[in-house]
Amino acid sequence: MEPLKRDQIDNELKQLDGWSFRDDKLHRELKFGDFRQAMAFMVRVGFEAEDLVHHPEWSNVYNTVSISLSTHDAGGKVTQKDIKLAKAIDKIYKEK
Repeated sequence: MEPLKRDQIDNELKQLDGWSFRDDKLHRELKFGDFRQAMAFMVRVGFEAEDLVHHPEWSNVYNTVSISLSTHDAGGKVTQKDIKLAKAIDKIYKEK
């Protein structure tokens, strides 16, 4: 998997909701009504990530989930795998 160039990442960010790019990763922080909703979201994303064979770096504190995406096989850079997972995360978040 080839890393995306900065202009490609910037183009993709225009189609993603609330994501930013820093430190060679895509980042997003998501808020939920409570801990249960945050955990349910993480479980759904976990299943999607497993299907894509691409797993996020993430953390959860009460109702907040912080996510970072990069591709280890591409030297920790952003690839199309990250874009695909970010789009899936956006879709799951909108369905909450």
